[in-house]
Amino acid sequence: MKRQIFVNLPVSNLKRAMNFYAAIGFENNPQFTDDTAACMVVSEEIFVMLLTHEKFLEFTHKDIADTQKTAAVINFLSASSNEEVDEFMAKALAAGGSEPQEAKDFGFMYQRSLADPDGNLWEVGHMDMAQFPKE
Repeated sequence: MKRQIFVNLPVSNLKRAMNFYAAIGFENNPQFTDDTAACMVVSEEIFVMLLTHEKFLEFTHKDIADTQKTAAVINFLSASSNEEVDEFMAKALAAGGSEPQEAKDFGFMYQRSLADPDGNLWEVGHMDMAQFPKE
């Protein structure tokens, strides 16, 4: 069995979050979507669950981090090329995301930073292991 990952993100405005993630290419799975949560499909193994704050609090007794001020987690999403990274970021920025840090090129890896409208952090990058420094 292949493992799947469900990234659960608290969002302040579910419709806005759904529109943002749809604009960057994630598809909604209506089977797991209602007025409190939305399942956005990244791939067969990766899903982003957008949860209203009330719904998110059903899973924890901890306070929800103010991700506009505090980093709670940084998710990394791979891309097949540097160009795909830039195309993804162009969509994200046009959809209301922001780029909290400048792009980084390490030779073998190119990555860019993304914050969604709620401040949840992502890195999008391409790695070329053939370019990885050898000892």
